[in-house]
Amino acid sequence: MSPLKVLIVGGYGTFGGRLVDLLSDDARLVLIVAGRSTQRAVEFCSPRTAQARLVATEFDRDGDVREQLRKWAPNVLVDASGPFQSYGERRYQLIEACIAQHVQYLDLADGAEFVDGVSAFDAAARSAGVSVLSGVSSFPVLTAALVRHLSVGMTRVATIRAGIAPSPYAGVGTNVIRAIASYAGKSVALRRGGQSVVAHPFTESIRFTIAPPGKLPLRNTLFSLVDVPDLRALPKLWPEADEVWVGAGPVPQILHRALIACAWLVRWRLFPSLLPLAGLMSGLVNRLRWGEHRGGMFVTVNGLDGRQREVERSWHLLAEGDDGPYIPSMAIEAVIRKMLDGHPPAPGARAAVHDLELSDYQALFAKRAIYVGSRDETRTIAAPLFERLLGDAWHGLPAAIKQLHTFSSESEVSGRCVVERGPGWLSNCIASLFRLPAAGDDVPVSVRFITQNGQERWLRTFGRRIFASTMRHGQGRSERLLCEKIGPCEFAQALVVDGEKLRFVMRRWSLFGIPLPLWLGPRSDSFECEDQGRFRFHVDISHPLLGSIVRYRGWLQ
Repeated sequence: MSPLKVLIVGGYGTFGGRLVDLLSDDARLVLIVAGRSTQRAVEFCSPRTAQARLVATEFDRDGDVREQLRKWAPNVLVDASGPFQSYGERRYQLIEACIAQHVQYLDLADGAEFVDGVSAFDAAARSAGVSVLSGVSSFPVLTAALVRHLSVGMTRVATIRAGIAPSPYAGVGTNVIRAIASYAGKSVALRRGGQSVVAHPFTESIRFTIAPPGKLPLRNTLFSLVDVPDLRALPKLWPEADEVWVGAGPVPQILHRALIACAWLVRWRLFPSLLPLAGLMSGLVNRLRWGEHRGGMFVTVNGLDGRQREVERSWHLLAEGDDGPYIPSMAIEAVIRKMLDGHPPAPGARAAVHDLELSDYQALFAKRAIYVGSRDETRTIAAPLFERLLGDAWHGLPAAIKQLHTFSSESEVSGRCVVERGPGWLSNCIASLFRLPAAGDDVPVSVRFITQNGQERWLRTFGRRIFASTMRHGQGRSERLLCEKIGPCEFAQALVVDGEKLRFVMRRWSLFGIPLPLWLGPRSDSFECEDQGRFRFHVDISHPLLGSIVRYRGWLQ
């Protein structure tokens, strides 16, 4: 069989380059990496080893695109250049040329108006027998698939919210920055209150914590409204929805706040556009970087079930390191791989909101450090505290851990443990101040659990010493975290499933209600596990300045 020739316009750019990386392992492909600079295309292709054949060439989308298409005669053209918001009067010339020459067309357009206008070519595309798919990216393809997944069993979808939080180290292309600068603070149509209203990107925000069940969540993130195809595409799929809202959560937050301030200047008409600042914005975003090298995405759906009861579900994605930036290009990867397997998209021109399902993404996510999971807030609202926090990950825990944390009002367990104190006098003073257990080789221990108003009171008795704390479900900046209050201190911890262990990972802490830097606080290596059917615990508390404070481990039944 002849290889499939894919011409990627913007093939050495931010998204086009990652698409090349995703597809380069398939020998059935010829990937024509194209852009305005042949030299840059050659420099991109030359160091890569690939099973697909890589061809570097020049392609000027402002030139004679029909003649350039005739030269290469591709089976598929992918427009990965942009910014689509700035294409001007000839914005659809690539689509027109592809239809005329019977070339399948795909793009990663992120402009709502551009994607919405592609349907005007539907009749011509059907007549030519080609598919023209626009917006083949996370928004709106993945979001539409996720809303379908989350709304199963709902009789009405009321609210759809989504957001993406890129890693600060992901690297943002110039065209992405230009796209943001072109619409920040400008007017966009938004579904709210059951009708179309005018909104202004980056001048309204929400906070959300992306937390796949059992994984270390992202820090609570500020998301600001963005102009993406979902704002027009999703209300057409779910016309009964009262609200459709999509945001982005760039970090560091100081740069995000600066962008919000500039967007307000545009909204107040004190500044015509942020486009003149695009170069400065790009330089700042790609140089001022700190924080965790992790990113994520979320989608939430609220609606009614068959009994007209309110339902709230959410889907969370977490991507570690450099794997997150590949996600926007995975939709096109999935479509092309389906073509190779003999399942091309149906002819016609449209936003690609019906052409992929969540299952099409699963195999692609599995190749990388990308973790996903769903939460049903309605189902777990009356569940025990740990089950509410862990969501679906709760069901995979060892039986002894689930048994210990499952009780309706009160429970008590007992066992034995070994306790070690730190060697320093100051660390011992702090341990005694918080009534942490004294050192001993075979210390009897009992724990009494009392639940009230959704919180749990833990009364630990080591010998004759009682060490008490209160556990609750975190709110606000501590959303999705287990907050433990010990005297004037409160520690917000993530519940992380690590194989057969349930780990407690410190994420935030405060003293007398005042949030303090994490580096200034204590360190904790704490986990629960099961050994031969018996519940075991391990707690190791230290401080970077004081060293070890206390370590105790043992069993309970």
